[in-house]
Amino acid sequence: QVQLAESGGGLVQAGGSLRLSCTGSGITFSTADMGWYRQAPGNQRELVATLTRGGTTNYVDSVKGRFTISRDNAKNTVYLQMNSLKSEDTAVYYCNARVVFFSTTYWGQGTQVTVSS
Repeated sequence: QVQLAESGGGLVQAGGSLRLSCTGSGITFSTADMGWYRQAPGNQRELVATLTRGGTTNYVDSVKGRFTISRDNAKNTVYLQMNSLKSEDTAVYYCNARVVFFSTTYWGQGTQVTVSS
């Protein structure tokens, strides 16, 4: 059974930093394209950042230059370093793994990030 577990969320002041982690079990991260999504109250879930198996990254415009996605396949972990946080970054952040060969997508349970202004 595949499980993704996010951690690292919390309350931070505007301008501060957080690092989210997502660790997987039952899945080999090296076979998956990884991503972080977020959902604020009343909003749809949106893509924040992706990192392919080959190392290609993609970011939503609103976080470019502030957020960095990275992975450690040996630890089956993907990270999201978030700097210069803004109140509009407040949301539940979800980890996503897409196993390309099987066209299967998995989601974590989410971690809350709250940025106070």
